[in-house]
Amino acid sequence: QVQLVESGGGLVQPGGSLRLSCAASGSISGINGMGWYHQAPGKQRELVATITSGGTTNYANSVKGRFTISRDNAKNTVYLQMNSLKPEDTAVYYCNVDVVTLYRGRWVSANYWGQGTQVTVSS
Repeated sequence: QVQLVESGGGLVQPGGSLRLSCAASGSISGINGMGWYHQAPGKQRELVATITSGGTTNYANSVKGRFTISRDNAKNTVYLQMNSLKPEDTAVYYCNVDVVTLYRGRWVSANYWGQGTQVTVSS
């Protein structure tokens, strides 16, 4: 069983920065892809950024050049550095990890979601 704990959200003025963290714990044999998504009220959850086990990153066009995703494999943690924040970035941010674990006698690749952390960009 895997749990993800997010932190780092808050209120920031336009142009400001925040750094989100997501730490995975539990029965983890390995972590493959990791990513961040966000969801505003009444909107669909959208992909923000992903990072592979090898460090390859991908970003939504709306955040390219402003956000940076990274990971610390020793800590089973993924980060999202958010710079030059805009009001349009306001949303709940969720981390997601794809882990390899032994569940009921077999190896499985399963993804887990964090609880979400609120990011509000407003003057």
